[in-house]
Amino acid sequence: MPNSPASRLVPFVERLLGGSLPVGLRTWDGVRAGPPDAPTVVLRNRRALRRLLYAPGELGLARAYVSGDLDVEGDLAEGFRRIWALSRSGAARGAKLGPREWAEALRIAVSLGVVGPPPKPPAEEARLSGKLHTLLRDKSAIAHHYDLGNAFYQLLMDESMAYSSAYWTSEDEGYDLEQAQWDKLELICRKLGLRPGMRLLDVGCGWGSLLVHAAKHHGVQAVGITLSAEQLQHIRGRLAQHDLEDRVEVRRQDYRELTDEPFDAVATIEMGEHVGEENYPEYTRTLYRMLKPTGRLVLQQMSRGAVAPGGGAFIERYIAPDMTMRPLSRTLGHLETAGFEIRDVHALREHYVRTVRAWEKTLESNWDDVVALIGESGARVWRLYLVGGALAFEENRMGVDQILAVRSSDAGLSALPATREWS
Repeated sequence: MPNSPASRLVPFVERLLGGSLPVGLRTWDGVRAGPPDAPTVVLRNRRALRRLLYAPGELGLARAYVSGDLDVEGDLAEGFRRIWALSRSGAARGAKLGPREWAEALRIAVSLGVVGPPPKPPAEEARLSGKLHTLLRDKSAIAHHYDLGNAFYQLLMDESMAYSSAYWTSEDEGYDLEQAQWDKLELICRKLGLRPGMRLLDVGCGWGSLLVHAAKHHGVQAVGITLSAEQLQHIRGRLAQHDLEDRVEVRRQDYRELTDEPFDAVATIEMGEHVGEENYPEYTRTLYRMLKPTGRLVLQQMSRGAVAPGGGAFIERYIAPDMTMRPLSRTLGHLETAGFEIRDVHALREHYVRTVRAWEKTLESNWDDVVALIGESGARVWRLYLVGGALAFEENRMGVDQILAVRSSDAGLSALPATREWS
C-alpha cells in the first residue's frame, strides 16, 4: 500500500541502515512490511514514533515498548539477535541522523501526524538526584531495582533467593535452577575455605542466600550488609525461620560505613557493579581492610568492554541506574592496587545465559501474577531486561567472573592449598 505509514517509514529506515530491515514492521493501520519469516515490530499508535523522534535509538524504543505503544510479535530474543547481527556487520554504523536525515524524518513525521509534544516517560524510569555515588543517591539507586517488593523476587527466583549467576554442573533434565544456585553457593564457600567458627562478611548480601547457606552448611558466624530495606526485612525473616539469629547479623549499611574487626573471609557477589569507577578503589581497599592476613576474598562481578559500561540507555534508566561494569583486567588491577594477591579467575559467562533464561521462563509462565505485583509496564521492563540480558551474555557483550583473591601475610604467606581443592 503506497500511502501507508509503513511504506513511508521502511525506505527511510533502510537508507539509514544501508540494507534491508532485519525484522518486520507493522504500523497502526495494520500494514506490514519487511521479511515475512522474522519477528514483527508493531507500532500500535503514532505516539510510538513520537517517542523515537524525541529519543532516537535504544531509549526511545525502550520507552515505547515499556509503555505498550510498541510491541513485538514473535520471538523477542530472535528480533534482538537479528538487530545485533546487523550492528556487528557494520551495516548500521552509519545509521546516524545528520541534518539531512533529520529534515527527512521531520517531513515524514508531519505527513504521518506524529509531531506533537514529547510523551511523558513511563513511571518505571529512574529519576535520581544528587551527586553520583553519594550515600544518599546510592540508596535511591539500590531501592529503584531491589525494592520492587519481596513477593515479586520470590516469584522470579528459586527458594534460595540467589540473585546472581548460578553454577550449572549438569545437563541432566532434572537439574534445575535451584540446584545450580545451591552449587554456586557451595562453590563460593569452598573457595573461601569456610570452616565452623570462622567469621564471614558478605558485602551486598542480597536476600541472604550466601549468609544462610554458609551458616547452615559450614558453621560460620556471618555479617551481611545491604542498602535495600526490602532485602533487610526478608533476611531477618529467613534467619528466624532457620533459627540462625544468633549466628548471622544483617545490617542496612554501606560498605563505606564498615568499622568491624577483620574477618576470616569476605564475599561480595555482583555488588561491585553498583560502586562506580570513581569509588572502586575505596571499595577494594575496604574489602582488603576487612580481611585478616591469609583471609580470602571471593568477588563475583559482571564485566563489559569500553562501550556502554552502564549497560546502555535501557539498563541505565530502567534497571540499574548508576551501574558501572568494567573490563575484567581493570577490576583485577583495582584489587592488586589495594594489596590483594589474585589466585584464581573463574569465567561464568555461559552459566549466566542459562540462569537468566530460567528467570525469563519463570516470568513468562507467571505473567499474570507478575503483572498483578508490579503492573503491566513493570512486567514489560523485566521481559525486555531478561531477554536482552541473556543475549548479551550469549554473544559475549557482557561477562561475569568469580575472582578469588587473598590478603597474604607480611611474610607472603597465602595459606592456600597447592591445588584447586574447590574444583
